[in-house]
Amino acid sequence: MIKLLKLIKAAIVLCLDVGFPMSNSAFGEESSLEQAKKVMTKFVQRQVFAESKDEVAVVLFGTGGTRNALASGDQYQNITVHRSLMLPDFDLLEDIQDTIKPGSEQADFLDAIIVCMDLLQNETLGKKYEKRHIELFTDLSSPVSEDQLEIIIANLKKTGISIQFFLPFPGDVDDGGGDTSASERSQMHRNSFPKKALTEQQKEGIHVVRKLMHTLDEEGGLEEIYTFRESLERLSMFKKIERRPMAWPCQLTIGSNLSIRIVAYKSVTEEKVKKIWTVVDAKTLRKDDVQKETVYCLNDDDETEVQKDDTIQGFRYGSDIVPFSKEDEEQMKYKTEAKCFSVLGFSRSSQIQRHYYMGNQVLKVFAAKDDENAAVAFSALVHALDELKVVAIVRYAYDRRCNPQVGVAFPYIKDAYECLIYVQLPYMEDLRQYLFSSLKNNKKCIPTADQLSAVDSLIDSMNLVCEDDDGETFEDLFKPSKIPNPHFQRLYQCLQHKAFHPNEPLPPIEQHILEMLEMPRVVKERCQAPLEKVKALFPLREVGKKKEEKTAQDIFKDNSEDGPKPKKLKIEDEEGSFSIMKLAEGNVTSVGSVNPGEDFRILVRQKNADFKDVSQQLINRIDQFLENKGSRYYMKGINCIRVFREEAIKLSKVQCFNDFLQALKSKVEDKALADFWEIVIQDRISLITKDEAEGSLVTSEEAEKFLAPKEKKNETLPPTDEGGDVDDLLDMM
Repeated sequence: MIKLLKLIKAAIVLCLDVGFPMSNSAFGEESSLEQAKKVMTKFVQRQVFAESKDEVAVVLFGTGGTRNALASGDQYQNITVHRSLMLPDFDLLEDIQDTIKPGSEQADFLDAIIVCMDLLQNETLGKKYEKRHIELFTDLSSPVSEDQLEIIIANLKKTGISIQFFLPFPGDVDDGGGDTSASERSQMHRNSFPKKALTEQQKEGIHVVRKLMHTLDEEGGLEEIYTFRESLERLSMFKKIERRPMAWPCQLTIGSNLSIRIVAYKSVTEEKVKKIWTVVDAKTLRKDDVQKETVYCLNDDDETEVQKDDTIQGFRYGSDIVPFSKEDEEQMKYKTEAKCFSVLGFSRSSQIQRHYYMGNQVLKVFAAKDDENAAVAFSALVHALDELKVVAIVRYAYDRRCNPQVGVAFPYIKDAYECLIYVQLPYMEDLRQYLFSSLKNNKKCIPTADQLSAVDSLIDSMNLVCEDDDGETFEDLFKPSKIPNPHFQRLYQCLQHKAFHPNEPLPPIEQHILEMLEMPRVVKERCQAPLEKVKALFPLREVGKKKEEKTAQDIFKDNSEDGPKPKKLKIEDEEGSFSIMKLAEGNVTSVGSVNPGEDFRILVRQKNADFKDVSQQLINRIDQFLENKGSRYYMKGINCIRVFREEAIKLSKVQCFNDFLQALKSKVEDKALADFWEIVIQDRISLITKDEAEGSLVTSEEAEKFLAPKEKKNETLPPTDEGGDVDDLLDMM
């Protein structure tokens, strides 16, 4: 069974040396105190934004005053408990940045450790903590006495309190021996430290620190000594939010007779920012000072208010609104008896393509804990799936309120545990089918041998998985699972800045955030030569396209005018070039409103296309344009009719177009769209004649008559005096 992560609650004391030597620094350099405060700030920021349950206390030594429970006489002087154990917050960050100032005295760091141990013992009494820890920041410039070193080591071991040291220099700076891994780690950072010799006091201090850490842990004790600079690099990333694993118990069913108790956990899911934005008063910054009220009004001149109870939600269906109440929505929902994880059947694993995986989570499914029968049955199922190379197709419903999903469960066997991995599969509507022309059919697109070789070399040079010297193990140069979300990092950086500097602009993006998703430096250097070769073999040139400007005169001019017409860009060369050009623009599944004519051309040329169905889509668009009215919509409608006519002739669907045009003429007369029909007459868009297509029964005379103005019936009208003017009208009045 997999060992589940626990949400650890720790008690941590940040012990900072503020003695006057910590404030000393060379010209142009940061003091050790400022560096230590930066490390502490980064640590607390991580805790705050990770919503950690760890409690943090702060102890200062080297202060001008004394405030601790052990102080008496001349013992444990100049040591101050600045903050007791509590959850870290912005107040603590503000304290570290602004309140903690350099002290005027010095104090023994071993005495400070004893005060920290006493604080942890007293403030964690009767409470449950998984870990108690001290982090000590100092430059070891203050005098130190080893008299109580053995007692400190014994008590640290007895109480289980761990300790880490943070220094301005590596822990082995004066010693070539010691722990190998710690030496290698410090050697990596050695070049970044100033070549400044340690004082005799610092040498004595580092000796005591090494003795303390080595005695506590002979193997890894020295690895717990860090430099300020190294710590800043490690803490530059905000800590991820710890999540407690939530078990989802259920029954895995196969048919009606086989049931296995299981429990599932989310293994992968998209992390969202838990903090939500809220509206507050700009002056008081209080949420309670702002009240939000929603009012519903009619869209009339008086903006008549409507009570919420008198409203109902609606679903837009085309141009209509279908009323759909909350009660209707509840009745529509799919009702399941309970949660479900039911096997519908099995399939070869090769049938489930990687691009079918969808959804926002991945579940790991285990046998129920402490159920031996379930464990045996579940293990048999997992191993059978693995040996037969098949997967289970599963119906999954989280609970009775949720719509069911169809997903795939495939076996996952590790040395420590075995489980099923569940991933959601798409329904029919979730799939996007795209058709693209094959590059092999175009000789211009076939690469040469040199081009293929250059691209192969480029791919090899950009390989993110490197083989080690032994030829067996591999190193991953780019691990997404180790890369924090840059959005979270930037958000936390800005929130922290605004908390302390509300009136200042946001800081620039930190360099480590910018570098987070950059190409690894090793790969970047390695691929330069192959890139240059690819650039030489695949030359690019800019192809400019002059955009033709259209004026109102061009749009509304009579197409029957005499004189040469400007040549138009030829976009259609029978079947071949047309399909390549149009498919390059993306797959079209229906006649849209942006470019309906071209959509229609594409759809009617698709394999197994139903001309009648596609033409009805185009007719619906034409009707919409006529409903909107206006010259712009009229011209789009005219273009649609032209395209419809051209395609009907080419594809021998003459009667379909003629029926449409006759119905359109009747509709135009009924809806008083004479101005639109005038454009149709001017453009000479008439019925398709037998001279144009074999399937037509319409003669040229009938087509000409179709466009002729309809004769008006003689009606008895009241006598009018033609030619009257304004004076006549006044006389009549």
